[in-house]
Amino acid sequence: MGHPAAICDVKSTFEMTKDRNGIDQVVLRNPQGASAKVSLQGGQVTSWRNEKGEELLFTSSKQAILKPSKAIHGGIPICFPQFGNCGSLDQHGFAKNKLWTIEENGPHLQPNDFNGKGCVDLLLKPSEEDLKCWPYSFEFRLRVLLGVDGDLILISRVRNVNSKPLTFSFAYHTYLLVSDISEVRIEGLETVDYLDNLRQRERFTEQGDAVTFESEVDRVYLHCPNVIAVLDHEKKRTYVIRKEGLPDVVVWNPWERKSKSMADLADEEYKQMVCVDGAAIVKPITLKPGEEWTGRLQLLVVPSTFCSEQFDL
Repeated sequence: MGHPAAICDVKSTFEMTKDRNGIDQVVLRNPQGASAKVSLQGGQVTSWRNEKGEELLFTSSKQAILKPSKAIHGGIPICFPQFGNCGSLDQHGFAKNKLWTIEENGPHLQPNDFNGKGCVDLLLKPSEEDLKCWPYSFEFRLRVLLGVDGDLILISRVRNVNSKPLTFSFAYHTYLLVSDISEVRIEGLETVDYLDNLRQRERFTEQGDAVTFESEVDRVYLHCPNVIAVLDHEKKRTYVIRKEGLPDVVVWNPWERKSKSMADLADEEYKQMVCVDGAAIVKPITLKPGEEWTGRLQLLVVPSTFCSEQFDL
């Protein structure tokens, strides 16, 4: 079943369904068999599968029956207008907890943004309740695209519709599914400075030739390259992350001790996940009245036989 106003390529399919909690979701499929699910709750990608039907995003098995204000633990939550926990807002902001709408006539993008891709356009505007907690009007447009090669692209556009400046931070909080966190390495962050959230945000410089995991990691890497590679040794595959308008990268894994304190994460599930987020956190985005910001994330999977040089790291 189609939705012509919100689809970019007739060769891909667009279907409206409901998840197990009765919340509307969009299912995108390409001709090769890859798929993506986007929940209208939070504008959140909850599933991304390759042409073999293999899931590529982590979602906790301990998901409770969701209330309208409860975000899904996993997938790609949208963190806006803040990342972290400060002030009167929910942790990572309220966008991930709100019901988004499908925008009938999405914003015009360049042809290479949607050529050969199925997509959906979502829209979020603040409610009266939101404005009481965060008194800034905005229009947040999210386009999710599934490419013919199975790549997943998210394009966020935030427009300031106030008569005063608007400042926010942002992250695509991306939960990648991995076979064993101990066998994962992240390339592209060598020699990059980071803030360590486990050491009072003290600043360090990445010394290794890759980021590896032997304990809890919670870092914000600053002024990062726009291409990052996450290598899963056991699966012999590599996630390639390309980003624009997102200078920072968050790397997080809760490890064993913290996992046991998290009600919506099973004790051993930390082994199958790693968060690698394209973000704008350290220096928040400030928009003048009428200005718009764009942040773009592309995820693709290639065999790990590819060399790092092929990613343009």
